[in-house]
Amino acid sequence: MIGRLRRRFVIIAAVSLLVVEMMIIGLINAVNYIQTNEREKQLISVISENGGEIPEFMRKDKQHPPHEDGEMPPMHNEKEGEGLLGFSMNEETRFQTRYFVIKLDDEMHVTYADVMHIAAVSYDEAVQYTADVCTSGKTDGFIGNYRYHMTQTDDGKMYVFLDCRDDLRTRQRFLLVSAGISLGGWLLVCVIMIVVSGVAVKPFVENYEKQRRFITDAGHELKTPLAIISANTEVIEMVSEPSEWTLSIKNQVQRLNGLVADLLKLARMDEGVVQQNFAVFDLSDAFIDIAKPFTTLAENKGLTLEVAGEDGIKMNGDEGSVRQLVSILVENAVKYCDEGGHIRAELSLSGNGRHAVMTVSNDCKEPPEVPERLFDRFYRADSSRSREDGEKRNGYGIGLSVAKATVEAHKGKITCKAENGRIYFITKLRVHT
Repeated sequence: MIGRLRRRFVIIAAVSLLVVEMMIIGLINAVNYIQTNEREKQLISVISENGGEIPEFMRKDKQHPPHEDGEMPPMHNEKEGEGLLGFSMNEETRFQTRYFVIKLDDEMHVTYADVMHIAAVSYDEAVQYTADVCTSGKTDGFIGNYRYHMTQTDDGKMYVFLDCRDDLRTRQRFLLVSAGISLGGWLLVCVIMIVVSGVAVKPFVENYEKQRRFITDAGHELKTPLAIISANTEVIEMVSEPSEWTLSIKNQVQRLNGLVADLLKLARMDEGVVQQNFAVFDLSDAFIDIAKPFTTLAENKGLTLEVAGEDGIKMNGDEGSVRQLVSILVENAVKYCDEGGHIRAELSLSGNGRHAVMTVSNDCKEPPEVPERLFDRFYRADSSRSREDGEKRNGYGIGLSVAKATVEAHKGKITCKAENGRIYFITKLRVHT
């Protein structure tokens, strides 16, 4: 139990942290992409607007002297873009940027080619890039490591190609580095969580241990007075005739004995000390043997019970516990089926033949809002109705908890769902092949 709680804590915390880190990595890389992408777009726009070249931006100490009339010439120290995250150009931009320009006339003949600002592309390669772009029919995009943009001019078309290999490489490296650092940090935190998980779940473990000890001690303490009450009732019946009062006392003692037995069994199963005698047995026979006798009980309550089981299904498990599981599910359906309703208990193989599927359903016009909560200990779907029904629907809301614990001990799965005015308990157990 403690180990399972620690594992669950570590898994939930690790998954939550991983999701948060992935969101942060995605956001950071998205911002980096937007920033570099905006810079490229602004830069290629400046080149296109200036006829295929980057304008010269000069430092203040290199500006031309004032005109004869005393007016200062225009100063181009820095250009701020209007992109999402800003873009600036300075006097070094024209020397740092690698690009080439091709101009075409209306008949798609090359009228101008500038490959002086890039060493990786020759004239022929530049013309070929332009031809490929023209064939695609796009005006913007990427071809290889080059972002291109087409501008319509008076003489035809101008294609500007900007070398973006550094930006592409930077994006990739930034993604790998950020992902690697985040993954390393996540693994480190996971190791720390594994180490300190015992301390984190300690309050829950202590509370659980106190609860378990209370249930165990209370169960053992109740056994003696119940035995005395039962013995005294038998003495009264020997001295005088049995009456409805003595019968009621015996019924209540029987119910409490069943409750104590279930509580002690749950406590032992939680501790992992229940001896499960696993062996191969015929699940089909066990299912029919346990479910069929409830037909009489159902008929006495004005209900109909239909039992159907596929023959020859075998499983490796504790036969006694599985028989009790069937009894709990069918008895629960008989107890809580609507008046005059129909109950169906069915056993079949799953589609792949690896699991036995046990389905017990009954009419239920007012199912609980969260059917899965029926497996919680002492849970009542409708407490007011439970009090009103009293003797009619006796029980303490613990049987389904025992059923769930039994299924989990056999590495199976039990679920509950409500649809079309019926409630279904579906159990899957591994079959023996």
